[in-house]
Amino acid sequence: MWLLPVLLVTVIATAVGALVARSVYAGQESLPPPAVEPSPSSVPPSEQPGTSEVKGTVDATAHPLYRPLRDLLQRQFDAINARDYESWASTVTDERREQMPEKKWQNDYQTTTDGSIVIYRIEVVGDDDVRVLLHFTSTQDKEYAPPELQVECIHWNVVYAFTNERDGWRQAVAGSSQSPKHEACETG
Repeated sequence: MWLLPVLLVTVIATAVGALVARSVYAGQESLPPPAVEPSPSSVPPSEQPGTSEVKGTVDATAHPLYRPLRDLLQRQFDAINARDYESWASTVTDERREQMPEKKWQNDYQTTTDGSIVIYRIEVVGDDDVRVLLHFTSTQDKEYAPPELQVECIHWNVVYAFTNERDGWRQAVAGSSQSPKHEACETG
């Protein structure tokens, strides 16, 4: 006789506990990742290019597209650092992949390592188009650096274009992505 009330209380307590846990974890998932403050690279020259983890400023992390674009950029930089063309190709549009076939990509990035990656700003410029202001540092053999800046370590400030293609965001071909600002890292 007493078994039914005890069982009922146990079921209700379990349900309430599950609802509380769900709301706690759901709240944690909606919090943006920790933001970084914009600053010049504080990585010592001997440790360049710095961590390969993609981070964002307060402004960037507050944007609703931060997580998917951050994850996409993380996959893209990981692919470059691992010399994994197939993984990189999955992060770009068909047009961008056609402009950078594997042989050229492998040649251009064969000595590149990217790090100190920070998303500064995300701007929506159309229904399926976004621009991301990004800073990162690359190290490479001098002969694989841009012709106008033949150095082993470069700080880049770029605007990458993204579009929604193949059911997800992909880096697109855009004029601003092709003419970035860049400068040699400090050596001392």
